[in-house]
Amino acid sequence: MHLLSVDMTIFLEKLTMIAIVVFALLGIALYTTLAERKVAGVMQDRHGPNRAGPFGLLQPLADGLKLFFKEEIIPLSSNRVLFILGPFIAMFTALITSAVIPWGSSLELFGRKVDLTIADPNIGVLYVFAVVSIGVFGIMIGGWASNNKFSLLAAIRGASQIISYELAMGLSLIALLMITGTMSLGEIVKAQMNGAWGGFLGWNVFVQPLGFLIFLVCVFAECNRTPFDLPEAESELNMGYHQEYSSLKLGFFLFSEYINMIVSSAVMATLFFGGYDIPFVNETHLGETLGNNLVAILGVLMLLAKIVFFLFLFMWVRWTIPRFRYDQLMELGWKKLIPLALFNMLITGIVILLFDK
Repeated sequence: MHLLSVDMTIFLEKLTMIAIVVFALLGIALYTTLAERKVAGVMQDRHGPNRAGPFGLLQPLADGLKLFFKEEIIPLSSNRVLFILGPFIAMFTALITSAVIPWGSSLELFGRKVDLTIADPNIGVLYVFAVVSIGVFGIMIGGWASNNKFSLLAAIRGASQIISYELAMGLSLIALLMITGTMSLGEIVKAQMNGAWGGFLGWNVFVQPLGFLIFLVCVFAECNRTPFDLPEAESELNMGYHQEYSSLKLGFFLFSEYINMIVSSAVMATLFFGGYDIPFVNETHLGETLGNNLVAILGVLMLLAKIVFFLFLFMWVRWTIPRFRYDQLMELGWKKLIPLALFNMLITGIVILLFDK
């Protein structure tokens, strides 16, 4: 009976953590749309949305309600089941990628130690890649089921782009895994916290700068963001793979892109920038002064700050760099990034053999 009550407590803890993470991702994604339009306004010397609520803060809610109340249209020539399934897969895979991200250390609540992670398997990195690989099916199914030639072309572009850049992304991480010796995201964060200057010099971005650069470029391609937004090239393919979608199904596709940006930012912060590590601070000593719960909350806020930095980078690049041609995109992936990732892996292996005695 005691074991049953313990299992139920753990189940409720994880269920609560899932609900918090899902609603937080949806809320952040909602206001990332406003932030992107505001950043674009600043870079183009205009105000951006400023009519709905003070400073335009209610604009995302207005946009969401507009999508909710718009008429839902399913083309007669489409495959109805797959047409509905496409945006659901895109949204579902975007959300479940966050399951293995360590959002913080742990809180002490009601005499229990509650980890701020939904799950921390020893194959966390493989899990992320597996879910990202499934996510491409949302684009492929949505584009094909629409029975529209422009949507189909965009889906083919998106699938080939994601598959191509997944290779370089995986190879860039192999060098990182050779150094850390684990695929658990939680253990990777803890290893970085052991560096000098309160863990700052232990961040993997200093150990694997080339690997991070390759990973960053591949993340832009995986998220279909400028300059890799070929699947949504309006000037060539109208609206891209979601051209025939409307109402909430269109909202699912658009929201899944922003959630992918947030989760990708969290993954980059976790793998290369110490995750919830607070730089220049010894968390153990700080916990003795302020209390472990407060330090854990500060760690969550630090991870969110790093995520915001990467989100700003996504927006900055979008409104600065023009879109690649498709042949340039493929050439960069196959002829530049993959050889660079292999070279980085070779150099990392040599360094480990020479210096890791």
